[in-house]
Amino acid sequence: MSDISVSFEFFPPKSEAMEEQLWHAVDRLAPLSPRFVSVTYGAGGSTRERTHRTVKRVLHETDLKPAAHLTCVDATKEEVDSVAQDYWDAGVRHVVALRGDPPGGMGEKFNATSGGYLNAAELAAGLKRIGNFEISVGCYPEKHPESTDWQVDLDLLKAKIDAGATRAITQFFFYPDVYFRFVDQALDAGITIPIVPGIMPVVNFKSLERIAHACGTTIPRAMHEKFEGLEGDEDTRRLVAATVAAELVEALHAGGVHDFHFYTLNRAGLSYAVCHLLGLRPKAAAA
Repeated sequence: MSDISVSFEFFPPKSEAMEEQLWHAVDRLAPLSPRFVSVTYGAGGSTRERTHRTVKRVLHETDLKPAAHLTCVDATKEEVDSVAQDYWDAGVRHVVALRGDPPGGMGEKFNATSGGYLNAAELAAGLKRIGNFEISVGCYPEKHPESTDWQVDLDLLKAKIDAGATRAITQFFFYPDVYFRFVDQALDAGITIPIVPGIMPVVNFKSLERIAHACGTTIPRAMHEKFEGLEGDEDTRRLVAATVAAELVEALHAGGVHDFHFYTLNRAGLSYAVCHLLGLRPKAAAA
C-alpha cells in the first residue's frame, strides 16, 4: 500500500528515561516520512515548557514537520496567544487546536476559564489572527461524550472549519463502519475537509478499556477475546496488537482511506510494525 501516508502523535517526556524513549521512537519512525508529527499539550499548560522544548527540538534537529497541540483549558486568551506566538516565532506553522479535557480528566464537566477561549473553534480563529497556521482539529466518530446529539458535534466541526481548520483527526475507534458512517454524516452536513482516522495500537488493554470508556469508544467483543489471558505475556500481546491495528487500517484502506494518524504513546514498535504490514517502507530502503 504505497499510496498511504501517516502522521504520528507523541507526548512530552517527564523524565530522562522517558526522554530517551521518546527520541528513540522519533528516530525509529522518522524514516517512514510522516506527513507531520504532533506533540500533545497538558491541561492548564502543565506541560507547556516540555511541549515547547520537544516541538522546537523536532523542528531544529530533524527533517520532520512538527504540529504543536494547544488547548483552551485553564488559560486566558492572552496566555494561549502568547504560547501560539512563541510557536510562530520559533518557526512552527502547524497547530492541533483542541478544547482539551477538563483538569479532572475526561468525564468531568468542562468549565471555560474566565477570559479564555470557549472551544476549539474560538481557538482556531485566535490562531489565525496570530499567523497563517495550518490548523488540525479533533472529532469523535462515536460522538463526543458531552454532546447531546450528532448535530451538536457536526455544527461545532463546521464552526472549526469556518475558523480556519483544514483537517480533522478522529478520536481512536475500532470498528471501520464507525468511521465511514461519521464521514458520511459529515459529508451530508457539507463538511469536505479530510477526516483522518486516529489509530491506537493497543499497548496495555486494561488501560485502553479505561480510556475508551471515558471517551465513548466501543471496544469489540472479539477484541476482548483476542487479548484475554495475555496480561503477563507482553510478546504475544504485541503480536496480537499489531494484527488488530493492521486489520483495522487495511479495512479502512479498502474503503478508500489513504491518510492515517497513529497515537504512538511514545512507543515506536507497534506503529512501525503496522506501517510495515501495510507496505510502508523507510524512504532510504525504498529508494
